[in-house]
Amino acid sequence: MLKKLYPLFLTALCPSVWAFAGDSATNDIAVKPFTASYSIIHKDDPVGTASRQLSYQSDGSARYSYSTDIEWLIFSDKRKESSLLQIRDNKVIPQHYKYDREGTGRNKHYEWQYDVAGNSAFDVKEQQTIKVDFSQNLQDPLSYHLQNRLNLLAHPEQQHFVYPVIKSSGKIKNYVYQYDGEEEILLPYGLVKTVKFKREVVDKKRITYAWFAPELDYLLVKLFQVKAGVKQFEAQLTDLTVDGKTVAASLPSTEKQAN
Repeated sequence: MLKKLYPLFLTALCPSVWAFAGDSATNDIAVKPFTASYSIIHKDDPVGTASRQLSYQSDGSARYSYSTDIEWLIFSDKRKESSLLQIRDNKVIPQHYKYDREGTGRNKHYEWQYDVAGNSAFDVKEQQTIKVDFSQNLQDPLSYHLQNRLNLLAHPEQQHFVYPVIKSSGKIKNYVYQYDGEEEILLPYGLVKTVKFKREVVDKKRITYAWFAPELDYLLVKLFQVKAGVKQFEAQLTDLTVDGKTVAASLPSTEKQAN
């Protein structure tokens, strides 16, 4: 069961318009380098950890990465995902995407290089180039998470976002996120005020809920998924460092206060 659940954690997140954060902004909204750590929970039990990182390179590009490490009974699953990208006028421009998975079952590897100016994408694994349209701010399977954060920073009042994503198969799919209210939630990290969005995939009877914290520059702090009415998994923020410094919650959790 878990073997089917955790690929969803990697792709879940996130007035109706195409999601272009830079359309009404004149200056880039800086997202500082950060590392966010999460606990992955299944049936109320912690089964693994996840980490999301953003770093900037000497050439001005950015590297956005995500990893998970799951151990549950005889099941194991380790994944690493990274996107090399540029940020211009608050638009994320993907350049190179890599994905690796190993553990119980079949291992997987995907790698794509993107030529935005030439409207093409090169599948490194299959040694094949396909034509794609980058004019609609096309994202890779990971970079759209960062674009979503930039959009929330630029347009906190907006309640509907659409992200065209080129998947590992080369197919294009729109990821749609709808505002679903505000909540104050208690996490291992601490007490956090959040805005909640949901993404519904009707044909698969799946709904993903994502909580973002305005006080943390709209960092993803919680993720929860329901399929056919059954709870699938939950991910909760545990620790955060920004620009090399630990960022504590305004009200830490009881567990952290005890420590």
